Amino acid sequence: MKTKKYLATTLLILTTVMVILSGLMKAIQLPWSVNGLVKFNLPHAATALGLMEMTFAVLFIFPKTMRIGFILLSCYFAGAMATELSHDGSMLNPAVPLSLIWITAFLRDKYMFIGAPKSV
Repeated sequence: MKTKKYLATTLLILTTVMVILSGLMKAIQLPWSVNGLVKFNLPHAATALGLMEMTFAVLFIFPKTMRIGFILLSCYFAGAMATELSHDGSMLNPAVPLSLIWITAFLRDKYMFIGAPKSV
Protein backbone atom coordinates (compact mmCIF):
# COMPACT_ATOMS: atom_id res chain seq x y z
CA MET A 1 0.00 0.00 0.00
CA LYS A 2 2.81 2.38 0.89
CA THR A 3 4.65 1.50 -2.33
CA LYS A 4 1.54 2.28 -4.40
CA LYS A 5 1.20 5.69 -2.75
CA TYR A 6 4.89 6.43 -3.31
CA LEU A 7 4.63 5.38 -6.96
CA ALA A 8 1.46 7.43 -7.48
CA THR A 9 3.08 10.53 -5.93
CA THR A 10 6.24 10.10 -8.00
CA LEU A 11 4.24 9.72 -11.22
CA LEU A 12 2.06 12.68 -10.29
CA ILE A 13 5.12 14.89 -9.83
CA LEU A 14 6.75 13.65 -13.03
CA THR A 15 3.59 14.04 -15.09
CA THR A 16 2.60 17.47 -13.82
CA VAL A 17 6.12 18.87 -14.11
CA MET A 18 6.32 17.59 -17.69
CA VAL A 19 2.92 19.03 -18.66
CA ILE A 20 3.46 22.35 -16.86
CA LEU A 21 6.89 22.83 -18.47
CA SER A 22 5.43 22.03 -21.88
CA GLY A 23 2.66 24.55 -21.29
CA LEU A 24 5.10 27.15 -19.98
CA MET A 25 7.28 26.82 -23.08
CA LYS A 26 4.23 27.42 -25.25
CA ALA A 27 2.92 30.27 -23.09
CA ILE A 28 6.19 32.23 -23.17
CA GLN A 29 6.52 31.34 -26.87
CA LEU A 30 9.94 29.76 -26.98
CA PRO A 31 10.90 29.66 -30.67
CA TRP A 32 11.38 25.91 -30.96
CA SER A 33 8.10 25.27 -29.16
CA VAL A 34 6.15 27.63 -31.41
CA ASN A 35 7.86 26.20 -34.52
CA GLY A 36 6.15 22.91 -33.78
CA LEU A 37 2.79 24.67 -33.99
CA VAL A 38 3.64 26.40 -37.28
CA LYS A 39 3.26 23.15 -39.23
CA PHE A 40 -0.31 22.93 -37.88
CA ASN A 41 -0.97 26.60 -38.74
CA LEU A 42 -1.40 27.42 -35.02
CA PRO A 43 1.53 29.71 -34.10
CA HIS A 44 -0.75 32.43 -32.71
CA ALA A 45 -2.51 29.96 -30.43
CA ALA A 46 0.66 29.03 -28.52
CA THR A 47 -0.08 31.22 -25.50
CA ALA A 48 -3.67 30.02 -25.14
CA LEU A 49 -2.67 26.38 -25.56
CA GLY A 50 0.11 26.76 -23.01
CA LEU A 51 -2.16 28.40 -20.44
CA MET A 52 -4.78 25.70 -20.95
CA GLU A 53 -2.20 22.97 -20.50
CA MET A 54 -0.88 24.48 -17.27
CA THR A 55 -4.38 25.10 -15.86
CA PHE A 56 -5.49 21.53 -16.56
CA ALA A 57 -2.31 20.17 -14.93
CA VAL A 58 -2.89 22.26 -11.80
CA LEU A 59 -6.46 20.94 -11.59
CA PHE A 60 -5.09 17.39 -11.88
CA ILE A 61 -2.76 17.87 -8.90
CA PHE A 62 -5.39 18.48 -6.22
CA PRO A 63 -7.58 15.55 -5.10
CA LYS A 64 -10.83 17.56 -5.14
CA THR A 65 -10.34 18.70 -8.76
CA MET A 66 -8.40 15.66 -10.03
CA ARG A 67 -11.32 14.21 -11.97
CA ILE A 68 -12.04 17.36 -13.97
CA GLY A 69 -8.31 17.87 -14.50
CA PHE A 70 -8.05 14.28 -15.74
CA ILE A 71 -10.92 14.76 -18.19
CA LEU A 72 -9.56 18.07 -19.48
CA LEU A 73 -6.00 16.76 -19.86
CA SER A 74 -7.28 13.65 -21.63
CA CYS A 75 -9.29 15.76 -24.06
CA TYR A 76 -6.37 18.15 -24.62
CA PHE A 77 -3.87 15.40 -25.44
CA ALA A 78 -6.42 13.39 -27.46
CA GLY A 79 -6.93 16.52 -29.56
CA ALA A 80 -3.17 16.86 -29.90
CA MET A 81 -2.98 13.25 -31.08
CA ALA A 82 -5.73 13.84 -33.63
CA THR A 83 -3.98 16.97 -34.90
CA GLU A 84 -0.68 15.09 -35.22
CA LEU A 85 -2.36 12.26 -37.11
CA SER A 86 -4.20 14.59 -39.48
CA HIS A 87 -0.91 16.26 -40.43
CA ASP A 88 1.15 13.05 -40.76
CA GLY A 89 2.98 13.80 -37.51
CA SER A 90 4.16 11.53 -34.74
CA MET A 91 1.43 10.43 -32.38
CA LEU A 92 4.12 9.58 -29.80
CA ASN A 93 4.61 13.16 -28.51
CA PRO A 94 1.09 13.53 -27.06
CA ALA A 95 0.71 9.80 -26.33
CA VAL A 96 3.49 9.71 -23.73
CA PRO A 97 2.03 12.34 -21.37
CA LEU A 98 -1.47 11.00 -21.97
CA SER A 99 -0.36 7.50 -20.93
CA LEU A 100 1.32 8.88 -17.81
CA ILE A 101 -1.82 10.86 -16.95
CA TRP A 102 -4.01 7.75 -17.22
CA ILE A 103 -1.61 5.58 -15.18
CA THR A 104 -1.31 8.27 -12.50
CA ALA A 105 -5.08 8.75 -12.33
CA PHE A 106 -5.61 5.00 -11.97
CA LEU A 107 -3.09 4.76 -9.14
CA ARG A 108 -4.64 7.73 -7.35
CA ASP A 109 -8.31 6.75 -7.78
CA LYS A 110 -9.02 3.41 -9.46
CA TYR A 111 -12.76 3.91 -8.95
CA MET A 112 -12.73 6.47 -11.77
CA PHE A 113 -12.22 3.53 -14.11
CA ILE A 114 -13.94 0.53 -12.53
CA GLY A 115 -16.73 2.06 -10.44
CA ALA A 116 -17.15 2.08 -6.69
CA PRO A 117 -17.70 -1.22 -4.91
CA LYS A 118 -21.34 -1.98 -4.19
CA SER A 119 -22.57 -2.23 -0.63
CA VAL A 120 -24.08 -5.50 0.45
